[in-house]
Parts: sequence; structure tokens; C-alpha cells
Amino acid sequence: MDILHAIILGIIEGVTELLPISSTGHLTIAEKLMGYQIDDPAIVAFTAIIQIGAIMAAVIYFWSDIWRVGGAWFKGLVDAKARKKADYKYGWAIIIGSIPIAIVGFLFQDIIETTLRSLWWVAGSLIVWSFVLLYADKKVKHNRGEKDVTWRDTLIMGLVQCLALIPGVSRSGATMSAGLMAGFDRVTVTRLSFFLGIPALAAAGTLQAVTKFDDISAHGVGWGPTIVATITSFIVGYLSIAWLLKFIGSNDFTLFVWYRIALGFIIIALLSSVVITAT
Repeated sequence: MDILHAIILGIIEGVTELLPISSTGHLTIAEKLMGYQIDDPAIVAFTAIIQIGAIMAAVIYFWSDIWRVGGAWFKGLVDAKARKKADYKYGWAIIIGSIPIAIVGFLFQDIIETTLRSLWWVAGSLIVWSFVLLYADKKVKHNRGEKDVTWRDTLIMGLVQCLALIPGVSRSGATMSAGLMAGFDRVTVTRLSFFLGIPALAAAGTLQAVTKFDDISAHGVGWGPTIVATITSFIVGYLSIAWLLKFIGSNDFTLFVWYRIALGFIIIALLSSVVITAT
């Protein structure tokens, strides 16, 4: 992979990882258009690893919140009085909500990295989940805030997050939809989506870096482009977080819904006319 491709893919990852439009879906499409074999182990590993950049952007952006909640959680482990604080309970909620995707991702790793890499899956998932997000955004009252979050809420969001292992669904789109269904306001579900994504994506990217080290080195992608793409996704991801939180503060998710649907049908048209192949 040349550096220009790495930068472009890093930008795509940084923009799309934290928006409800599927970063893996966009990367899969871009990689295919660039001529890469999207189910090749090296490309699959590259796609997962560069997500670390965007998720580290979330860590830096929300560092004060992470420090506050993490501190309250650790304190609560040894101090009974501290367990009554909302941040202690919020910390447990994030931990519990992060468990399902780790289990499902481990059990179905082979299917995720092969069968589900097809662009037909990407297109279908983009379209179908758009209607779930639209319903959750428009038809449910959003009168709950961050102080109302319980471990049951995040467990459900964590279970739904597992669907994001299908490229096109979108990890943030899945968690945001589940949060909206539970009645949380848009800013709360957006922040929750970021917090739930940090352990899941950091673990997935690190696992790929360790287990697929030789694939990255020997199969033509290279660690140089991988590192460049990761750094690019970090810079762009930080800017994307700031923009999304400001946008969601005064808008709904309709823009993302129609974008997802349009992109899904464009992919179907390209596949049907054999302009591109599914893998």
C-alpha cells in the first residue's frame, strides 16, 4: 500500500468511525475501489488496526470524563460510601456494556473476517439499519439523560453493538439506536456510544496487530502505511467528535439516515452492473 492510499483510508476511518454510518463499510468500499482484495487477511487486519487511531481520539477528547468515572469506579471498589455515587454506577454500566461484543467477536471471528466482508452485506446492512435508526430517532421520546443510565441499559446497547460486526450496520449506529429506543437524549447516546466503543475497538485493533503482525508485514500492506493511516485517523477522528457533538446538540439523525440509504443503493447498483465485485 502506498502512503497516499493510507492517508485517504485514514481520513475515511477518522470521519466515519464515530458517526452512525459504518466506518468498516466505508473502508471496505474504498479498499475495493482502490483495487485491494477486501477479504485478504492483511487488509482485514489493516482495517481493524487503524480504528485504534480514531478511538484514541475519543480517549483524549473525553479524558476528563474517563478520569472522573474511572476514579469513582476504583474508589467504589474499596469504599462502600463511594458506591452510591452516579459515576461509580456509570463505570460499571460501561464495563458491562462492553462485554458482549468481546465474546461474540471472539466466537465468530472467522465469519466476520471472511463471509461478512462481502459488499452485498455492506449495502444491505446500510439500508436496513437506517430504518431502525430512523424509527428510534423519530418515534421514541428521549427524556432520559446520563444520570439515568443503568447497567441494564448498557448491557442492551452492548448486545446490539454486536450487530456492528456486520460491516454496514455501524457500531455507533447500533449503540445509538439502542440508546434512543431506551429513551435517552441524542447527546447522551452519542457520548455513551463513544464510551462503549473505546474498549471494544481498542481490544479488536490490538488483537489484530498482535495476531496478524506477519500478514501486515509480508502481504504488501506494510507497517509504514498502517501507522500513517492510524495517525491520520486519530487527527481526523478528534475533529469529527467535536463536530458531531455540536451537530447532535441541535439536530437529529435524519441526515445520516438518508446518506446511509443512498450509499447502500449506489453500492447495489455498482454490484449489479458488475462495475465492482462483492469481494
